[in-house]
Formats: sequence, structure tokens, C-alpha cells
Amino acid sequence: MIFFTSFRDLTKFERILWLSSIGIIAISSLFSQETNLLTIIASLIGVTALIFVAKGYVLGQLLTVVFAAFYGIISFFFCYYGEMITYLFMTTPIAIFSVISWWRHPYKDTKEVTVYRLSPKQWLFLFLSAAGVTAAFYFILGALGNANLLFSTISITTSFIASTLTLYRSPYYAIGYAANDIILIILWVLATMEDLSYLPMVLCFILFFANDVYGFYNWRRMQMRQNKNNDN
Repeated sequence: MIFFTSFRDLTKFERILWLSSIGIIAISSLFSQETNLLTIIASLIGVTALIFVAKGYVLGQLLTVVFAAFYGIISFFFCYYGEMITYLFMTTPIAIFSVISWWRHPYKDTKEVTVYRLSPKQWLFLFLSAAGVTAAFYFILGALGNANLLFSTISITTSFIASTLTLYRSPYYAIGYAANDIILIILWVLATMEDLSYLPMVLCFILFFANDVYGFYNWRRMQMRQNKNNDN
């Protein structure tokens, strides 16, 4: 029920973006010689989550939890242990906390979340934490024999920053995820070169990138509108 009521709130552009994303993923699966059902399901859930995250709706975070579980399983099968650990043990818990945070901070009486501006100290703490996470996981993933170690480590860094900014309800979450999308496009292109059934994951993160660019644009609009209303 919550999905359908939230879907009615989408603008014409957002509906076109969502339907186009769904269509591209569906068509790509038809032309793929080897279809992996998990990758298709994960991709469909992922693009749906992003459009509602871009709206600042709690539903987007709920779907992110589901997507993270599917994506962690897919990453395990291709030995992308960094991605598996990131999504199952970092992105999923942070997304759960984000659901709580967003639910507790609605903007007035709307479904939209209240946008938050981080302080300089919070930014410093975030980047110092990200540096520590990066250093730790570089050695952990190396010991696990992770495929494409460098890109996987960078992916953990960008995922950590993006997830934390999402928890803090910052518009810059989308910049973090857009950077992460670029890394993941590279990772899944490398995987697709070995197994064509992973092609939907490449398209998935290309579409994620487009959705995250829109997410940043829309969240900046939300922030300016909320600030203007608060000043009145």
C-alpha cells in the first residue's frame, strides 16, 4: 500500500526515469545469453529504491535494505568479498538505522525527510573514519583473495561515505553513491567479461549513476525549499 501511495507522488520526470530504468534492465536480461535471476531482481529493486531515496522517502531506505541483501549474495558468488562484506555488514545495518533516522525526522507533515547539514567537525570525523575503514579493509580483502582488490577497496570507501551521509540525511549522499557507481561499473564490466550473465549489473549501476545525479539535484532543491520555508 505504501508503495502505491508513494508512487503517486512521483513527478512525470521521475516516473519516466523509473520506468526507463526498469525497461532497460528487463530488455538487457532478454538479450543476455545467460540470465541470472538474482541480478535481475536486485537491479529492479535497486532502481526502485533510488527513485524514492531521491524523493527523500523512507520507502527508499526500506527497499535499500532488501537490495543490499540480494547484492551481497550476488557478490559472494563472484568472489567480490569486499562488496559482500560492505553490503551485508555495513550498507544493510546503516540502511536500517537510516530508516529509523528518516522516520523520526519527517519534514513537517509530509513523507519527505528533513534535510540535515553536517558541521565541519562531522565532516572531519567522517573522512578520518573512512580512511581507517579503507586501510583496514585493504588488508582484510587481500587476505581473503578478493577479486580486483584495488577497485573493491575504493568501493568500500565510497560506500562507507555515501551510507553515512544517507544516515545523516545529507544531499551529498548522492555524490558519494555516484562515485561508488563508477567504481562498481568497472568491477561488473570486469565480471561480465568472464560471465555475460552479469551484464544486467553493469546496466544496473549505470542507471544507478543517473538516478544518483538526479538524487543530488532533487535533494538540493529540497534543502533550499525547506530552508526558505523555515525562514518564513
